[in-house]
Amino acid sequence: MRLAILAAVPLALAACGQSDDGMQTAETEGTAAPAATPSPPATAASPPAPGAAGIPEFGIPPALQGNWGLVAADCTSQRGDAKGLLRISATTLTFYESFGRLGTIKDRGDTSLRADYAFTGEGMEWTRDITLTVSADGKSLTRLDRGGEEVGGPFIYTKCPG
Repeated sequence: MRLAILAAVPLALAACGQSDDGMQTAETEGTAAPAATPSPPATAASPPAPGAAGIPEFGIPPALQGNWGLVAADCTSQRGDAKGLLRISATTLTFYESFGRLGTIKDRGDTSLRADYAFTGEGMEWTRDITLTVSADGKSLTRLDRGGEEVGGPFIYTKCPG
């Protein structure tokens, strides 16, 4: 009777989804692979430490972040018609009618970044390989797009005040 109960315990635990703390019986030894440890969700992961250049190993370098205008009026318009305004955050590019989320980083430095972006806008989705480079004085930004059907630049932006 005792043997029947002892033999039934691992089966009952397995049926309940519980572990037997690694104990195996002669019946199950070698037939089941150990359960994989689940990965923590992406949001629970801590960000990587800053790299050698002092910028995080993920995200858009701080020198590139901010508001940039193709013309001066893009920086000052209060009517919502700043069609040449580019807003750059740590992980996004926001244009007048589209929004790009940072994807794979291909090359980076303190004042430049080449990466893939996943865009959405006007009911469409697309990806684009974009290089962003800030001038030595930090007052202008050059954008060069690769791929896609649109003109690829270079586009020269001026840093908006503030």
